[in-house]
Amino acid sequence: MTFELFIFYLFSAVTLFSAVAVVTVRNPIYSALFLILAFFSSAAIWILLEAEFLGVVLVLVYVGAVMVLFLFVIMMLDIQIDTLKEGFIRYLPVGILVAVAVATEMILVMRSDAFKVDIPDAAPLSVNNTEALGEVLYTEYVFPFEVASVILVVAIIAAIVLTLRRRTGVKKQDPSKQVRTRSEDRVRLVKMKAEKRL
Repeated sequence: MTFELFIFYLFSAVTLFSAVAVVTVRNPIYSALFLILAFFSSAAIWILLEAEFLGVVLVLVYVGAVMVLFLFVIMMLDIQIDTLKEGFIRYLPVGILVAVAVATEMILVMRSDAFKVDIPDAAPLSVNNTEALGEVLYTEYVFPFEVASVILVVAIIAAIVLTLRRRTGVKKQDPSKQVRTRSEDRVRLVKMKAEKRL
């Protein structure tokens, strides 16, 4: 066994362990941290497969932005961990059944004839894989790339509109009223009789 194969098996085992821990750990913060570990080990596997761009993008985008946002949301929400623990054992047989069904489907798909393609020996690229990926993305697949970007922009606008809708019973400040306030509106002087000390 070569050292590269050993590193591949090591990162694969870490990825599988952390992926299982994401769905089995009861604390949501630990689950998000295990997901970060799964992203890091997946990025390491991609770098071993000489897909450096995908590995770096996975670390920068998912670990650096998305998972930090997830952690902030989890920590800001008041999640009742005891409530999450109640239904875990009750739904465990259903979860195992679904996991076995998904694993069976993946094995059947991977063993189908669509994946049995002879890969010819490709000539080494004159450019690095990042430049080759950009060249293919912005020439052959420019239309799907633009469609995906438009869909993401629409999703961002929809999230903003849903967040800014008017809700009843929510306390918020009105800056125009704050600017127009006077000292007479804020301070009320009350005359009281002086108290005598006993």
